[in-house]
Amino acid sequence: MLDLSSIQNLVSSVQHLTMEPKNPQTKSPNIDQLQKYAKDLAEVYQSKKEKAKELHTTKQQLFKYADDFNQTILELKTTNQKLQESYLDTIHRLALAAEYKDEDTGDHIVRMSRYCAFIANKHGLSPMEVHHILYASPIHDIEKIGVPDDILMKPGKLTDEEFDTMKTHTTIGAKILAHSKSEILKVAEQIALYHHEKWNGTGYPHGLSGDTIPLIARIVALADVFDALTSKRPYKDPYPFEVACDIIKKERS
Repeated sequence: MLDLSSIQNLVSSVQHLTMEPKNPQTKSPNIDQLQKYAKDLAEVYQSKKEKAKELHTTKQQLFKYADDFNQTILELKTTNQKLQESYLDTIHRLALAAEYKDEDTGDHIVRMSRYCAFIANKHGLSPMEVHHILYASPIHDIEKIGVPDDILMKPGKLTDEEFDTMKTHTTIGAKILAHSKSEILKVAEQIALYHHEKWNGTGYPHGLSGDTIPLIARIVALADVFDALTSKRPYKDPYPFEVACDIIKKERS
């Protein structure tokens, strides 16, 4: 395929050949045909030149569109990151609101959620599932908002009636978190409802046992109990790691 430079050279050559001779008698019989060729080639050259110019302009526009598109993508990513951070911050503050009466609330939430993520990761859950449980687990006790303070903060053993009231906090939490489109809050709903079920079926609210208890709820229950055992409370000193593990093992059967 001829490029613009080749066409231009060809046009010049033909035009040179078709120049009118000084002596008309020496004029070639094919001069008219060559002049026609020269004219056609000149038109082709001009057309190619205009198309090349249009192509160059189009390429420059495409480069500009690409730059604008990349900038838009970057801005969207930044906006999405800020929204995600705000969303997770809101969840964290919701967890603090649920347990604000506990002096160790902030530290407990951080420790427990990290334990959950660690266990989930070791159990082979996907990175996204680990992410969900990391941020959903802190609001597992959102239902405490609906439990009377005289029961929630009672230093001694609860009566059977008080304990029945306390057990309703699981269903209260599930109702608070129900029907959300957020994957994290969907996970939190399951955790809130089932994190007091026990492997041996003696838990509440449904008396589920074994593998019928959702895995995420089992992970949170384990992390929550471990943190409670190994943390200092107004009514107890922290248990050593080995003692805490023994207590958990005994309670599983």
